[in-house]
Amino acid sequence: MLIENGRIVNEGRVFQGSVVVEDDRIADIKTNIETPRDNYDQCVDATGCFVLPGVIDTHVHFREPGLTKKADIESESRAAAYGGVTSFFDMPNTVPQTTTLEALEEKFLLAREKSHVNYSFFFGATNDNAQDFGQLNRHRIPGIKLFMGSSTGNMLVDRYGALLRIFQTAASLDLPLMAHCEDTETINHNMEQMRKAYGDDPDVMLHPLIRSEEACLLSSALAANLARTYGTRLHIAHVSTAKELDLPQDGDNVTLEAVVAHLLFTNKDYLSHGTLIKCNPAVKKPEDRDALRQALSDGRITTVATDHAPHQLADKQGGAARAASGMPMIQFSLPAMLGLVDEGVLPIERVVELMCHNPARLFEIRERGYIRCGYKADLVVVKPRQPWTLTEEMIQSKCGWSPLTGHTFQWQVQQTICNGHIIYHQGTFDHASRGEEIQFR
Repeated sequence: MLIENGRIVNEGRVFQGSVVVEDDRIADIKTNIETPRDNYDQCVDATGCFVLPGVIDTHVHFREPGLTKKADIESESRAAAYGGVTSFFDMPNTVPQTTTLEALEEKFLLAREKSHVNYSFFFGATNDNAQDFGQLNRHRIPGIKLFMGSSTGNMLVDRYGALLRIFQTAASLDLPLMAHCEDTETINHNMEQMRKAYGDDPDVMLHPLIRSEEACLLSSALAANLARTYGTRLHIAHVSTAKELDLPQDGDNVTLEAVVAHLLFTNKDYLSHGTLIKCNPAVKKPEDRDALRQALSDGRITTVATDHAPHQLADKQGGAARAASGMPMIQFSLPAMLGLVDEGVLPIERVVELMCHNPARLFEIRERGYIRCGYKADLVVVKPRQPWTLTEEMIQSKCGWSPLTGHTFQWQVQQTICNGHIIYHQGTFDHASRGEEIQFR
């Protein structure tokens, strides 16, 4: 395959050129002064387009097994492909939870059968399973997911002794620990006060006061201190406040993730979007969003993901207590981030670092995340100044809704190439396509 005449964005550079793919790998990268002189089975004309590495979304909830009324691996990996995402890491709060070796293996089997793009799965920490970490295959998983805030079932780790074991064990195995950081005691206290004042289901506008800045900072600071104590590689998920941006210190192993929702929305958007933008942690003040955007460029944020978390629309009804938290975002994360490029928030090279290079580097993914000779040919071709407005019929996620419906994007995904195969081409999708299990370290 020859992908020609595009502007290639890779490792801090933007240059006019072509990419040659043989089978499932990148065989050559040519600048425009080099004219490709071979015969090709397929040619992709990327004139007027940018060629990027395929996006690696390190934080999704695809809901399978057990919650497939909301979403499943087939539907959500299809949505990923439509959005230029070629790899994902799924979270463990499914049914059953991915907190045993048997449940982890079952997910790999499901993904091998159903996933259109490349896949892997976090192993979930509980109050009493740290002893199992040593049995995990470090080449198959990105790391351990720890919920230090309210979650499903017994996945809330709220015993200090258990936290110590988890941080210490993850460090001894040199496995990254991704943590959801919200202080449950603070949240519960805030909810109790709001219910006393406003009834059993306070308005969603109060959600950021319940899952407050204080709740996030208390938990994130604790996690960062434990990581320094034990030398744990800690990645704090979905940072939502300005104050959390100052937690990493020079020389430590603490890194930060931002998710698209916190970069787009603020508490003022509850007036127009209601519970459609309710998520945990909550979207917060405009000052917090602006600080997160600034941190995209100055290096304090290391990765951008989605926390893609579909729910049936009926489950999004209610207020701060009853409406489910989470939203589907994976199909639109890349066009949304490229919209921030147009706004001058960050350069396109930095988008590629945050969504492709840094996930590959941080989690030590083998041969993906960059446009390099010999690497797997995971690529996306995107076209600027190609306005389109999102309608419900375009949504591939099983839940069938998006908080971005009606939004006009200026960038459009033209082709998504996964392991050297065009799986999405200008509205046409290859339903027979299957991704590969991601390899690490």
